[in-house]
Amino acid sequence: MSANRTPAVAPLPPEWGRTATTVVMPTYNEADNLPAMAEALMSLPLEGLRLLVVDDNSPDGTGKIAEDLTERFNAPDRARMAVLHRTAKDGLGRAYAAGMARAVDEGAVYVLQMDADGSHPVGKVPELLGVALATGADVVVGSRYVPGGSLSAAWAAHRKLLSRWANAYASTILGTRVRDITGGFNLWSAGALRAIDLDTVDSAGYSFQVEMKYRALRAGHTVVEVPIHFEDRTAGESKMNLSVQLESVAMPWRLRARAARAAGDRAR
Repeated sequence: MSANRTPAVAPLPPEWGRTATTVVMPTYNEADNLPAMAEALMSLPLEGLRLLVVDDNSPDGTGKIAEDLTERFNAPDRARMAVLHRTAKDGLGRAYAAGMARAVDEGAVYVLQMDADGSHPVGKVPELLGVALATGADVVVGSRYVPGGSLSAAWAAHRKLLSRWANAYASTILGTRVRDITGGFNLWSAGALRAIDLDTVDSAGYSFQVEMKYRALRAGHTVVEVPIHFEDRTAGESKMNLSVQLESVAMPWRLRARAARAAGDRAR
Protein backbone atom coordinates (compact mmCIF):
# COMPACT_ATOMS: atom_id res chain seq x y z
CA MET A 1 0.00 0.00 0.00
CA SER A 2 1.33 3.39 -0.92
CA ALA A 3 0.84 7.09 -0.49
CA ASN A 4 1.16 9.68 -3.21
CA ARG A 5 3.23 12.84 -2.87
CA THR A 6 2.05 15.95 -4.62
CA PRO A 7 3.14 19.59 -4.87
CA ALA A 8 1.35 22.30 -2.92
CA VAL A 9 -1.60 24.13 -4.38
CA ALA A 10 -1.19 27.88 -3.96
CA PRO A 11 -2.74 30.32 -3.79
CA LEU A 12 -5.95 28.82 -2.43
CA PRO A 13 -8.96 29.90 -4.54
CA PRO A 14 -11.37 31.98 -2.42
CA GLU A 15 -14.27 29.57 -2.96
CA TRP A 16 -12.22 26.72 -1.52
CA GLY A 17 -11.79 28.70 1.67
CA ARG A 18 -15.52 28.44 2.26
CA THR A 19 -15.34 24.63 2.48
CA ALA A 20 -16.65 23.46 5.87
CA THR A 21 -13.46 22.35 7.63
CA THR A 22 -13.19 21.55 11.33
CA VAL A 23 -9.87 21.48 13.16
CA VAL A 24 -10.07 18.93 15.98
CA MET A 25 -7.58 19.83 18.71
CA PRO A 26 -7.33 17.58 21.79
CA THR A 27 -6.02 19.30 24.93
CA TYR A 28 -4.74 18.23 28.31
CA ASN A 29 -2.89 20.91 30.30
CA GLU A 30 -2.31 23.18 27.31
CA ALA A 31 -3.29 26.46 28.98
CA ASP A 32 -0.04 28.12 27.92
CA ASN A 33 -0.40 27.10 24.27
CA LEU A 34 -4.08 27.13 23.36
CA PRO A 35 -4.75 30.91 23.13
CA ALA A 36 -1.96 31.48 20.59
CA MET A 37 -2.99 28.44 18.56
CA ALA A 38 -6.64 29.52 18.48
CA GLU A 39 -5.66 33.06 17.49
CA ALA A 40 -3.46 31.80 14.65
CA LEU A 41 -6.15 29.48 13.29
CA MET A 42 -8.90 32.09 13.51
CA SER A 43 -6.65 34.51 11.60
CA LEU A 44 -6.40 32.23 8.56
CA PRO A 45 -8.24 33.40 5.41
CA LEU A 46 -10.57 30.41 5.52
CA GLU A 47 -14.20 31.38 5.92
CA GLY A 48 -15.31 27.79 6.42
CA LEU A 49 -12.77 26.96 9.15
CA ARG A 50 -13.98 25.97 12.61
CA LEU A 51 -12.01 24.92 15.70
CA LEU A 52 -13.26 22.15 18.00
CA VAL A 53 -11.22 21.80 21.19
CA VAL A 54 -11.57 18.42 22.92
CA ASP A 55 -10.50 18.89 26.53
CA ASP A 56 -9.97 15.95 28.87
CA ASN A 57 -10.77 17.82 32.10
CA SER A 58 -7.36 19.53 32.22
CA PRO A 59 -6.31 20.37 35.81
CA ASP A 60 -4.63 23.59 34.59
CA GLY A 61 -7.91 25.11 33.43
CA THR A 62 -7.46 24.61 29.68
CA GLY A 63 -11.16 23.82 29.33
CA LYS A 64 -12.19 27.14 30.90
CA ILE A 65 -9.71 29.01 28.72
CA ALA A 66 -11.20 27.30 25.66
CA GLU A 67 -14.70 28.37 26.68
CA ASP A 68 -13.51 31.96 27.14
CA LEU A 69 -12.00 31.85 23.65
CA THR A 70 -15.32 30.79 22.14
CA GLU A 71 -16.85 34.01 23.49
CA ARG A 72 -14.12 35.95 21.74
CA PHE A 73 -14.27 34.24 18.35
CA ASN A 74 -17.95 33.38 18.00
CA ALA A 75 -20.57 35.80 16.71
CA PRO A 76 -24.36 35.45 17.12
CA ASP A 77 -24.69 34.37 13.51
CA ARG A 78 -21.47 32.39 13.16
CA ALA A 79 -19.91 29.83 15.52
CA ARG A 80 -16.22 29.45 14.68
CA MET A 81 -15.10 27.64 17.83
CA ALA A 82 -16.57 25.06 20.19
CA VAL A 83 -15.41 22.93 23.12
CA LEU A 84 -16.12 19.27 23.77
CA HIS A 85 -15.54 18.58 27.47
CA ARG A 86 -14.69 15.03 28.47
CA THR A 87 -14.70 13.96 32.09
CA ALA A 88 -11.35 12.16 32.22
CA LYS A 89 -8.00 11.79 30.48
CA ASP A 90 -8.76 8.83 28.22
CA GLY A 91 -6.00 8.96 25.63
CA LEU A 92 -5.21 11.03 22.58
CA GLY A 93 -6.82 8.57 20.17
CA ARG A 94 -10.13 8.51 22.05
CA ALA A 95 -10.17 12.31 22.18
CA TYR A 96 -9.55 12.55 18.45
CA ALA A 97 -12.21 9.96 17.65
CA ALA A 98 -14.80 11.79 19.77
CA GLY A 99 -13.97 15.13 18.18
CA MET A 100 -13.89 13.80 14.63
CA ALA A 101 -17.23 12.05 15.05
CA ARG A 102 -18.82 15.25 16.33
CA ALA A 103 -17.29 17.31 13.51
CA VAL A 104 -18.68 14.96 10.84
CA ASP A 105 -22.09 14.85 12.54
CA GLU A 106 -22.15 18.67 12.49
CA GLY A 107 -21.53 18.83 8.75
CA ALA A 108 -17.76 19.15 8.28
CA VAL A 109 -16.62 18.28 4.76
CA TYR A 110 -13.02 17.93 5.97
CA VAL A 111 -11.61 17.30 9.45
CA LEU A 112 -8.07 18.28 10.38
CA GLN A 113 -6.15 16.71 13.24
CA MET A 114 -3.87 19.22 14.94
CA ASP A 115 -1.93 19.34 18.21
CA ALA A 116 -2.36 22.28 20.57
CA ASP A 117 1.32 22.52 21.49
CA GLY A 118 2.52 24.59 18.54
CA SER A 119 4.38 21.74 16.83
CA HIS A 120 2.15 21.72 13.74
CA PRO A 121 2.46 24.71 11.38
CA VAL A 122 -0.79 26.66 11.26
CA GLY A 123 0.30 28.30 8.01
CA LYS A 124 0.14 24.92 6.25
CA VAL A 125 -3.57 24.43 6.92
CA PRO A 126 -4.72 26.16 3.69
CA GLU A 127 -2.21 24.10 1.71
CA LEU A 128 -3.48 20.78 3.10
CA LEU A 129 -7.04 21.79 2.27
CA GLY A 130 -6.03 22.99 -1.18
CA VAL A 131 -4.26 19.71 -1.97
CA ALA A 132 -7.32 17.71 -0.88
CA LEU A 133 -9.63 19.76 -3.07
CA ALA A 134 -7.28 19.83 -6.07
CA THR A 135 -6.45 16.13 -6.07
CA GLY A 136 -9.54 14.56 -4.55
CA ALA A 137 -7.37 12.87 -1.92
CA ASP A 138 -9.23 11.34 1.01
CA VAL A 139 -6.33 11.93 3.42
CA VAL A 140 -3.62 14.60 3.28
CA VAL A 141 -0.71 14.02 5.64
CA GLY A 142 1.47 16.87 6.86
CA SER A 143 4.69 14.91 6.51
CA ARG A 144 8.07 15.41 8.16
CA TYR A 145 9.72 12.74 6.03
CA VAL A 146 9.02 13.57 2.40
CA PRO A 147 11.39 15.87 0.48
CA GLY A 148 11.03 19.35 1.91
CA GLY A 149 9.87 18.12 5.31
CA SER A 150 11.95 18.70 8.43
CA LEU A 151 12.19 18.38 12.20
CA SER A 152 12.91 21.01 14.82
CA ALA A 153 16.58 21.76 15.39
CA ALA A 154 15.75 21.70 19.09
CA TRP A 155 15.17 17.95 18.95
CA ALA A 156 18.09 15.90 20.21
CA ALA A 157 19.67 13.41 17.80
CA HIS A 158 18.31 10.39 19.69
CA ARG A 159 14.77 11.82 19.51
CA LYS A 160 15.01 12.32 15.75
CA LEU A 161 16.38 8.81 15.35
CA LEU A 162 13.56 7.34 17.44
CA SER A 163 10.94 9.15 15.36
CA ARG A 164 12.39 7.91 12.08
CA TRP A 165 12.70 4.40 13.48
CA ALA A 166 9.06 4.40 14.63
CA ASN A 167 7.90 5.37 11.15
CA ALA A 168 10.06 2.75 9.47
CA TYR A 169 8.98 0.12 12.01
CA ALA A 170 5.24 0.66 11.52
CA SER A 171 5.43 1.07 7.74
CA THR A 172 7.54 -2.06 7.29
CA ILE A 173 5.26 -4.24 9.40
CA LEU A 174 2.13 -2.94 7.69
CA GLY A 175 3.57 -2.85 4.17
CA THR A 176 2.78 0.80 3.45
CA ARG A 177 4.82 3.51 1.75
CA VAL A 178 3.48 6.35 3.87
CA ARG A 179 6.65 8.07 5.03
CA ASP A 180 5.06 9.74 8.05
CA ILE A 181 2.59 7.14 9.21
CA THR A 182 3.02 8.21 12.86
CA GLY A 183 2.43 11.92 12.16
CA GLY A 184 -0.54 13.69 13.74
CA PHE A 185 -1.14 16.60 11.34
CA ASN A 186 -3.67 15.02 8.97
CA LEU A 187 -6.64 16.23 6.93
CA TRP A 188 -9.49 13.74 6.44
CA SER A 189 -12.51 13.82 4.19
CA ALA A 190 -15.78 13.20 5.99
CA GLY A 191 -16.42 10.28 3.65
CA ALA A 192 -13.19 8.55 4.67
CA LEU A 193 -13.99 8.98 8.36
CA ARG A 194 -17.46 7.52 7.90
CA ALA A 195 -16.02 4.53 6.04
CA ILE A 196 -13.39 3.90 8.71
CA ASP A 197 -16.08 3.89 11.44
CA LEU A 198 -14.43 5.76 14.31
CA ASP A 199 -16.33 3.75 16.93
CA THR A 200 -14.35 0.63 15.94
CA VAL A 201 -10.85 2.16 16.16
CA ASP A 202 -8.88 0.39 18.90
CA SER A 203 -5.99 2.75 19.59
CA ALA A 204 -6.21 4.95 22.67
CA GLY A 205 -2.84 6.69 22.33
CA TYR A 206 -0.48 7.88 19.62
CA SER A 207 -0.87 4.63 17.67
CA PHE A 208 -4.23 6.10 16.62
CA GLN A 209 -2.29 7.89 13.86
CA VAL A 210 -0.96 4.60 12.49
CA GLU A 211 -4.23 2.71 12.76
CA MET A 212 -6.23 5.42 11.02
CA LYS A 213 -3.89 5.70 8.03
CA TYR A 214 -3.60 1.93 7.68
CA ARG A 215 -7.36 1.47 7.75
CA ALA A 216 -7.80 4.25 5.20
CA LEU A 217 -5.31 2.61 2.84
CA ARG A 218 -6.87 -0.83 3.21
CA ALA A 219 -10.27 0.68 2.43
CA GLY A 220 -8.89 2.05 -0.83
CA HIS A 221 -8.70 5.72 0.14
CA THR A 222 -6.09 7.97 -1.47
CA VAL A 223 -3.39 9.28 0.88
CA VAL A 224 -1.20 12.21 -0.16
CA GLU A 225 1.79 13.58 1.77
CA VAL A 226 2.72 17.28 1.89
CA PRO A 227 6.03 18.39 3.45
CA ILE A 228 5.93 20.35 6.72
CA HIS A 229 8.40 21.61 9.28
CA PHE A 230 7.64 20.03 12.65
CA GLU A 231 8.56 22.32 15.53
CA ASP A 232 9.19 21.43 19.17
CA ARG A 233 6.28 22.13 21.52
CA THR A 234 6.00 25.77 22.59
CA ALA A 235 5.37 25.10 26.29
CA GLY A 236 4.37 22.28 28.61
CA GLU A 237 5.32 18.62 28.62
CA SER A 238 4.83 15.71 26.25
CA LYS A 239 2.03 13.27 27.13
CA MET A 240 4.02 10.26 25.91
CA ASN A 241 4.34 7.62 28.67
CA LEU A 242 5.33 3.95 28.88
CA SER A 243 1.85 2.55 28.27
CA VAL A 244 1.45 4.73 25.19
CA GLN A 245 4.84 3.60 23.90
CA LEU A 246 3.99 -0.07 24.44
CA GLU A 247 0.69 0.33 22.58
CA SER A 248 2.56 1.97 19.71
CA VAL A 249 4.96 -0.98 19.49
CA ALA A 250 2.20 -3.61 19.61
CA MET A 251 -0.44 -1.96 17.41
CA PRO A 252 1.18 -2.57 13.97
CA TRP A 253 1.36 -6.30 14.71
CA ARG A 254 -2.28 -6.33 15.88
CA LEU A 255 -3.38 -4.55 12.71
CA ARG A 256 -1.39 -6.93 10.53
CA ALA A 257 -2.82 -9.98 12.30
CA ARG A 258 -6.35 -8.63 11.97
CA ALA A 259 -5.85 -8.04 8.24
CA ALA A 260 -4.52 -11.58 7.80
CA ARG A 261 -7.55 -13.04 9.58
CA ALA A 262 -9.89 -10.99 7.41
CA ALA A 263 -8.12 -12.20 4.25
CA GLY A 264 -8.39 -15.78 5.45
CA ASP A 265 -12.11 -15.38 6.10
CA ARG A 266 -12.66 -14.00 2.59
CA ALA A 267 -10.74 -16.93 1.07
CA ARG A 268 -13.00 -19.51 2.70
